[in-house]
Amino acid sequence: MAAASAPTMHQLAKRAHEHNWAYREPGVVLVFCIVFVGMVPSLAVGVISVFIYRLYNKQKERKAAAFNRA
Repeated sequence: MAAASAPTMHQLAKRAHEHNWAYREPGVVLVFCIVFVGMVPSLAVGVISVFIYRLYNKQKERKAAAFNRA
């Protein structure tokens, strides 16, 4: 078992000294963060707007139905 794990340990030790993609490309990661932070509020506003629009339409339909019954 020790002989089988030696290549694995060597690979893990080798990877510990290498840096990952995000470390090598900090500018791209920064752009991803800026885009994500910019999209979340606009997405939230869009979802809330759709919710309010649907509530408004339901109210309008209820008023029209009540007017037609009277």
